[in-house]
Amino acid sequence: MRTTDNTTATPHSTIPQTIGRILLGSFLLLAGIGHLSWSRTEFLAQVPEWLPLNADLVVILSGIVEIGLGAALIVLPKQKIKAGWIVAVFFVLVFPGNIAQYLNHTPAFGLDTDQARAIRLLFQPVLIIWALWSTGAWRAWRKN
Repeated sequence: MRTTDNTTATPHSTIPQTIGRILLGSFLLLAGIGHLSWSRTEFLAQVPEWLPLNADLVVILSGIVEIGLGAALIVLPKQKIKAGWIVAVFFVLVFPGNIAQYLNHTPAFGLDTDQARAIRLLFQPVLIIWALWSTGAWRAWRKN
């Protein structure tokens, strides 16, 4: 790509990738703050019942993680590839909560029908792809 040394340089991002990374980081920051405040009840509805942890603790901890990940995407551009992989893994790890919301028919975030909850499930891979594309993580992995 446009690097001088593959061991130390971070590949340059396109303008759309940079915008996408900052936008995704902003969404994560907003969601994380929502975990800790105005959307706490909504996020509680997504914690699977089978998870052997206190649901409120899960919401608080995942909110803190989202704030950290969002901030990393925005303010650590030199670490964007690592951050992209971590964000993608995070989206995979929280996916069971979205599945539980669908299987338990739990209304939250305006998703009050099974069809709406099923459509929401389809967007989780989009978030994963967004994280990998906007940070250049996928391209960096394919080059190695």
